[in-house]
Amino acid sequence: MAVPPPLPNAKNEKVRDFSSVKMFEDEIRFLRKMSKRQLAQQVLNFLMIVSSALMVWKGLALYTNSESPIVVVLSGSMEPAFYRGDLLFLGMPDEPVRVGDICVFKISGRDVPIVHRVIKLHDERKTGKQYILTKGDNNQVDDRGLYNPGQHWIHKEDIIGKILTVCRNDNDYYE
Repeated sequence: MAVPPPLPNAKNEKVRDFSSVKMFEDEIRFLRKMSKRQLAQQVLNFLMIVSSALMVWKGLALYTNSESPIVVVLSGSMEPAFYRGDLLFLGMPDEPVRVGDICVFKISGRDVPIVHRVIKLHDERKTGKQYILTKGDNNQVDDRGLYNPGQHWIHKEDIIGKILTVCRNDNDYYE
């Protein structure tokens, strides 16, 4: 398959063509030139990197007592507290949830966790169950519209963590 010539840019200089097909073909050629021993070493190095990342993730999950110790802010619902792209480091402390806490929770049946502030609590004395209502700082209404139909509260079991620290995406400092 022939690759079309690169298009000139505004300065009439040739721009390199980095099409994914050409790069893939180059990688296959490079791998074919390797001996079996070199190829095995490359595969083992790749597996070591992947397993190391998974071990760090699981170690953080155990240390913070949270199933997801790091999340990325995806929307502007918590501005100005958090902006899109900020990294949030979570923990699940033993203390109870309080009004004003910023929690990350999951709604059953949905994959993406939500980061919002607790605005109202209701403790049921008989069962000890805690009913939690949340709202994004930048939203006009509470989160009942985000919950599943007929669900008016979330529970502590839905919370996957509280914010421990923030890594801003646009600054070089940590809070």
